[in-house]
Amino acid sequence: MTTILPLMWIDSHCHLDAPEFEGDRDAVIARARAAGVAMQVIPAVDVASFDRVRRLAHAAQLSYALGIHPLFVDRSADDDLDKLADALHAGKDDPRLVAVGEIGLDHLIPGLNRERQDRFYAAQLKLARAHALPVILHVRRSADGLLKHLRRVPVSGIAHAFNGSDQQAQAFVSRGFKLGFGGAMT
Repeated sequence: MTTILPLMWIDSHCHLDAPEFEGDRDAVIARARAAGVAMQVIPAVDVASFDRVRRLAHAAQLSYALGIHPLFVDRSADDDLDKLADALHAGKDDPRLVAVGEIGLDHLIPGLNRERQDRFYAAQLKLARAHALPVILHVRRSADGLLKHLRRVPVSGIAHAFNGSDQQAQAFVSRGFKLGFGGAMT
């Protein structure tokens, strides 16, 4: 006899802490639940958002991730990586803290400091590994760069809004990653 488990939808990437949701955040969460989304993960984008995503996740019975988004790296201080390490350590027993994220590389937007992105991304991968947490990766025209670092610091997680090649997809999957596809794909 074969047992079929019920399908459980998890939205691994919901910036519900963003100001755009101030007016209808509870309704958005309720609609997701009504549509069968069993869990939503709220990823942080910078140190200033760490406490906000944690509080929101606890209040709404959701999950959260802590990290420094590549679009926020240029305005982050070098010691923000130490603050991330401290926050991850403080949350080590919090069952709602499920990943390091949103982290990664963004090679789409011109003018971003790629060397700084690389340094922050590599450091955050090491923190994820040290805390035995998966990562939520930001992937915009940067799959090869992300994979280069993953060969050095093996972790698993989700490649959010993946839009790379079949070969890149296989490289992520072979490293234990799930691929997330954004609205453009669906």
